[in-house]
Amino acid sequence: MAIVNTEIKQKTIKSDGKLQGVGLHTGKDVTLTFKPAPVNYGFAFKRVDLEGSPVIEADANYVTNTQRGTMLEKNGVIIQTCEHVLAALVGLDIDNVIIELDASEPPIMDGSSKFFVETLERIGIEEQDAFREEYVVDDVISYIDEETGSEILVMPAKEYQVTTMVDFGTKVLGTQNATLNHISDFKTEISDSRTFSFLHELETLLEHGLIKGGDLNNAIVYVDKEISDDTIEKLKIAFNKDSISVKPNGILDNLTLHYPNEAARHKLLDVIGDLSLIKTRIRGKVIANKPGHYINTQFAKKLAKIIKNDRRNHVPKFDLYAEPLMDINKIMDMLPHRPPFLLVDKILELSEDHVIGIKNVTMNEPFFVGHFPGAPVMPGVLQIEAMAQTGGILVLSTVPDPENYLTYLLKIDNVRYKHQVVPGDTLIFKLDLMQPIRRGICQMHAKAYANGKLVSEAEIMAQIAKVK
Repeated sequence: MAIVNTEIKQKTIKSDGKLQGVGLHTGKDVTLTFKPAPVNYGFAFKRVDLEGSPVIEADANYVTNTQRGTMLEKNGVIIQTCEHVLAALVGLDIDNVIIELDASEPPIMDGSSKFFVETLERIGIEEQDAFREEYVVDDVISYIDEETGSEILVMPAKEYQVTTMVDFGTKVLGTQNATLNHISDFKTEISDSRTFSFLHELETLLEHGLIKGGDLNNAIVYVDKEISDDTIEKLKIAFNKDSISVKPNGILDNLTLHYPNEAARHKLLDVIGDLSLIKTRIRGKVIANKPGHYINTQFAKKLAKIIKNDRRNHVPKFDLYAEPLMDINKIMDMLPHRPPFLLVDKILELSEDHVIGIKNVTMNEPFFVGHFPGAPVMPGVLQIEAMAQTGGILVLSTVPDPENYLTYLLKIDNVRYKHQVVPGDTLIFKLDLMQPIRRGICQMHAKAYANGKLVSEAEIMAQIAKVK
């Protein structure tokens, strides 16, 4: 597995866009407003009807219920049935959007993503000044729900693809498959596929006072049992209809299917929406057998955890044989340190927000005399010092006369040591700014690599001060 920066620019929307409707389960009127978001923001819901307008990120870790849709909850604030609007955003290849709501649930509209797609296209999509990150799948990752027999997996592919296979064991619906080979086809192939329910499920939902915003225009109802006169009367009242009938295709009322396999296509839509909660684009083929919100979101949590671990342990590729940006002499022109306490040999890269340096660890290092005789290991504290010196190059590069400044450590947090560093290792240090440098204070996330592994990391705060 690998996390890569693509040559595709991130995207957001050009301006605000609104649509109104009712929530499927709450039956409440709701206004949804799409708003542009900055790079690397992702998707997040904002409850403008609550004090402080709390924000709930579209994150698999916030999933708390999947009974009749995917529910997110953060600090007691909930978002219900979020999958259709999220699927529209992914389907239009958008990366960063704020979704404002004045209720807990987006409008159901016609039970698909169609109206969300139309609103987003109407307000327009624009590129942002940052490249998109993707998680490239190079092995099969799967999740199985033993109780239901549902399974979802992702395997290597050249782009994001999804296949769903559904089998509800009923004659009226039967077995269906759907495939999306190119996300660019989402609008025309998937977005107008509506949610569906079976009659027996519908009766239960009505008895429990759910689907208050449902009607026969935003959900396909498959009649999988003989329908009684009493049930018909209840449905007429619930959906405010003068008459209700079952058509020859086994669907309640006279709703016309958009596709013979519309149920499988809607399940594919749900998979795309639920997997957006991973918060990282996937380059791989997802195959979902009997998918549902529970298994979708469990798989999203599993994949998000794998990506988080890979991101933490990801080793960037460096050309150690390239001509350095700074050799040892240029480094000594900038840093006040001298052997044996100068612990960085080369600078490979230097920008406004990151620096990459190298330390060749040899048996001649003076600290190996006592650490430890017969089993030499580089002290962890010196690894941190070496990273701090490399970071010193970054902060000193912001002043015109670095030779007149000294760098002092202020704080070190979240230090982790992963592997031993021994003679013969080449240490590569990569430090990234955590926030802009202010008043000579620099906060950096530092990582050290050797032998293709992350060996240590820390958050380092340092300050430069002019020599008096």
